[in-house]
Amino acid sequence: MKNHMLNAPKQPLITDALFAEMVLDKAVLAFRTEQLWKEIDQSLDVGNKERFFELTTELQALEALR
Repeated sequence: MKNHMLNAPKQPLITDALFAEMVLDKAVLAFRTEQLWKEIDQSLDVGNKERFFELTTELQALEALR
């Protein structure tokens, strides 16, 4: 029986640390995305075209990570 278990296909294990890192990365990404949207709205309110383009470029880069 032990021999049978040795031949079983090995599946990758997600460790607690890796899982925690993934959750944290997702939370940081969501927070920054929300923050960017607020800053984009502010740049539109004050008519800061240059800042608007900087922020939307960063937002597009973040969206590509999803």
